[in-house]
Amino acid sequence: MNVDIQTHRFDADSKLIAFIEKKVEKLNQFHDRIIRVEVYLRLDNVVHKIKDKVAEIKVYIPRHNFFVKHSSKSFEESFDVVLDSVINQMKRKKEKASAVS
Repeated sequence: MNVDIQTHRFDADSKLIAFIEKKVEKLNQFHDRIIRVEVYLRLDNVVHKIKDKVAEIKVYIPRHNFFVKHSSKSFEESFDVVLDSVINQMKRKKEKASAVS
């Protein structure tokens, strides 16, 4: 599984990168043929004083892609939400595939 983490409008510290990499490893439990995972982190509403932290995740498996986006006041919270959502999508997809078989 190839993991790509990109940031926009800021530089992520090593602690945040390590947090994300550790969490992404959990995806292997839910699908064994993950090709690539892309994580995008960016600051939104830079014009205002309050900056929302946006996390996006794209998971590529053969013949299907998953995408989730969420914003909150911290990158960790945003990433936890998108990871939970993409795991739920992967579970539903796997259940549908096994029901068809």
